[in-house]
Amino acid sequence: MDVRKITLESPRVRLEPLDERHLPGLAEAISDGELWNLGVTSVPRPEQLPAFLEAAQSAFAAGRELAFATIDQCSGRIAGSTRFRCIEAAHRRVEIGFTFIGRSWQRSHVNSEAKLLMLEHAFENWQVNRVELLTDLLNHASRNAIARLGAREEGLLRSHMVMRDGRIRDSVIFSIIASEWPSVRAGLQARLRN
Repeated sequence: MDVRKITLESPRVRLEPLDERHLPGLAEAISDGELWNLGVTSVPRPEQLPAFLEAAQSAFAAGRELAFATIDQCSGRIAGSTRFRCIEAAHRRVEIGFTFIGRSWQRSHVNSEAKLLMLEHAFENWQVNRVELLTDLLNHASRNAIARLGAREEGLLRSHMVMRDGRIRDSVIFSIIASEWPSVRAGLQARLRN
């Protein structure tokens, strides 16, 4: 797996490696719905974005993560952020996560198209065996969005994380494996055409 900073692009969505120039637009996106106040996510507050970027850059330097700014091509505005996480080249496995999208873009083409770009890269360029997606057990919107992608729910990771408010989070784990990718890709492409 050649993990390097790349831009992934379709006619309606562009994923650019996250850097300082994206922070003002990202602050605007997370302010759309005050995403940091949602108890089922780990979205940073606007003033925490420099530390968020620094952590993403450190994780990239360590070969563990690749964070993106999610850009809506029609408006040119930043809709949110997403990343490849837990990159395991030896096992040809990666997680897609730490995704957040401003309220105005939720349930639009943005998330599905961004995930299609990332899944294409993971399965077709990196040749992974498996892509994992995790979310809070209590985050029903995220669970539904992941299922709509065509991912299979595998189970529950009990007492998996400590949330900002101290709550012990159970995480639901989903996956897509290489043999499922052609049908998942076809389903996503069909949904995005409609």
